[in-house]
Amino acid sequence: MCGIIGIVGKGEVNHDLYDGLTILQHRGQDAAGIVTCDGDRLHLRKHNGLVRDVFRQNHMDLLRGTMGIGHVRYPTAGTSSSAEAQPMYVNSPFGICLAHNGNLTNSEELHEDLFRADRRHINTNSDSEVLLNVFAHELQAVSSLRTSPDQIFEAVRRVHERTVGAYAVVALITGYGIVGFRDPYGIRPLVYGKRETARGSEYMIASESVALTVLGFEVIDDVLPGQAVYIDMSGNVITRQCVDTAVYSPCIFEFVYLARPDSVIDQISVYKARLKMGEKLADRIKEKYPDNDIDVVIPIPDTSCTAALPMAHRLDVKYREGLVKNRYIGRTFIMPGQSQRKKSVRRKLSPIELEFRGKNVLLVDDSIVRGTTSKQIVRMARDAGAKKVYLASAAPAVRYPNVYGIDMPAASEFVAHEQTEEEIAKYIGADWLLYQTIEDLIECALDINPAVDRFDTSVFDGHYVAGDVDEYYLTRIEALRNDSAKVQEADDAEVIELYNKG
Repeated sequence: MCGIIGIVGKGEVNHDLYDGLTILQHRGQDAAGIVTCDGDRLHLRKHNGLVRDVFRQNHMDLLRGTMGIGHVRYPTAGTSSSAEAQPMYVNSPFGICLAHNGNLTNSEELHEDLFRADRRHINTNSDSEVLLNVFAHELQAVSSLRTSPDQIFEAVRRVHERTVGAYAVVALITGYGIVGFRDPYGIRPLVYGKRETARGSEYMIASESVALTVLGFEVIDDVLPGQAVYIDMSGNVITRQCVDTAVYSPCIFEFVYLARPDSVIDQISVYKARLKMGEKLADRIKEKYPDNDIDVVIPIPDTSCTAALPMAHRLDVKYREGLVKNRYIGRTFIMPGQSQRKKSVRRKLSPIELEFRGKNVLLVDDSIVRGTTSKQIVRMARDAGAKKVYLASAAPAVRYPNVYGIDMPAASEFVAHEQTEEEIAKYIGADWLLYQTIEDLIECALDINPAVDRFDTSVFDGHYVAGDVDEYYLTRIEALRNDSAKVQEADDAEVIELYNKG
């Protein structure tokens, strides 16, 4: 999971890119990067860390130019090395920088093709570098000394033909402009918009609409599945569909957990979808436990707060924020190693005892992945004096790896792996556990935008919309990206690339 941004402006864009990345910080807290284009000169700064830590004033002063792209990263494919921070650069043709959100499922095959057929060298383990080189090769194949919008779109079309998986991309072509494109299924989000200034129109492409609206841009539209948006340095915008058949299939986990609630993705309000999740879940509780003795609904902050409020209202019980969150601890479910996650949960959340003491408490979570957080919070609730502790998940049971850009690769690490609802409840220590159904979850989002063909629900049902995922692939990524592999990972070597400022 990552956040991407691109701006074509009339003045310096460095500070807008920085601000946009801080707004998208929830999408990646491991690394950040910005590249700007000043005439025919590129300026890059990227490193591991939060946006505020990677960029100091001296770096910002050097990031000159009226066009640029940025990236915040959680490592999925590849490693957490600073060498794999983005944007990534290739000098031919023209000089291209690329930022990518998603994950290619045929990266290994493409890596081999790039070496054997395209004569291109890949210097990291990142599938984003693979994608960059595929795009660069195809653009070189269709361009001469100069390129045109038609040739750029043709290159994107060829990328779609070669790549499989999820990818939302912004790419900067030196001296020409910025192109944004999305895979034929639209799994990962991408939206673009416009801002009027005294000097003329400025344009922005980003992962979530909130990055645009906070910076004063008006949303024009989502980049559709298989579509490309090209914005040249003069501010001319051209869009083109680059695949013959597209199946609108956004990742439903964006609405459950990944995106900010104030974002609108594929014309679906994340906030409204989460409200509906709470209502549906309340209806299920009333159906399954009509004589429940719930005294209070307490969300596990923050993502579940939106769903928990309508739940309490529909169940006609009190809503209380009984858990206080430390905002300076990152997302725990993607942390490498069970012991690290356990320590982080304790540092991240603490109970307000008076909201638990002597009460039957319904805890609400957005989803349950490994069960580490849930188990410890149930324990916290009991230690704080709760008589009974129930747990409801706004999402169905996570049973399958998400191979499209969320770092949960190993099915054996999921608490729901080969376990029933009752067995999971026992493991977590809850008196009972209730999951949202897939049907209800889909309805929560589909009700808002019926133009969506379907959702990628692979983490719940194992149906991978882009295909090319079999048992061999799942076994291979589990070996590469499970807890043990990540704990052993220590590579932080520099690579040959565009000069990094500072």
